[in-house]
Amino acid sequence: MTIDAALTDRFLERAEASRLVDVAVTTMDTPIGTLLLMATTKGLVRIAFEDENRDDVLGEVAAGVSPRILDSPRRLDAVRRELERYFAGTLRDFEVPIDWSLTGAFARKVLHRTARIPYGSVASYGEVAFGVGTPRGARAVGNALGSNPIPVVVPCHRVVRTGGAIGGYGGGLPRKRWLLALEAG
Repeated sequence: MTIDAALTDRFLERAEASRLVDVAVTTMDTPIGTLLLMATTKGLVRIAFEDENRDDVLGEVAAGVSPRILDSPRRLDAVRRELERYFAGTLRDFEVPIDWSLTGAFARKVLHRTARIPYGSVASYGEVAFGVGTPRGARAVGNALGSNPIPVVVPCHRVVRTGGAIGGYGGGLPRKRWLLALEAG
């Protein structure tokens, strides 16, 4: 380990111990591109795809959670391990804690319901709407899913149009197709 790396590690340890880091950040290379991972002490708060503007994502988290954001990979080790297992096809259910700070009440209901869609299965926007008590709210469900701050872990890719058409995806349709194919085996 170089002197610079040792100093950085010591700085991060002290910052974390002094509770100066409200949001830890790191990146991770995956089969669907580099992901930006962010976590608070409560849990995973944001995953961003590489084609999202990093400054916009950091600004969103700074405004919605805290501006005390620091590159601190250790806090995200469990998230990275689970994502690695998921992308290898050996993890079906994520267990990392989630921090829902970036979601409103309705979106949170939709995302909780979406998180219960089993691995390898899909549900329609209408089914999710019905499941959250808004049977005619398929469009509102689509909007909530489109603003999902924790894609992949909260599997909005498992929601499709009635009749099985793929529908939209905030990360782009190629990623949605790839994730659905991974889960189909």
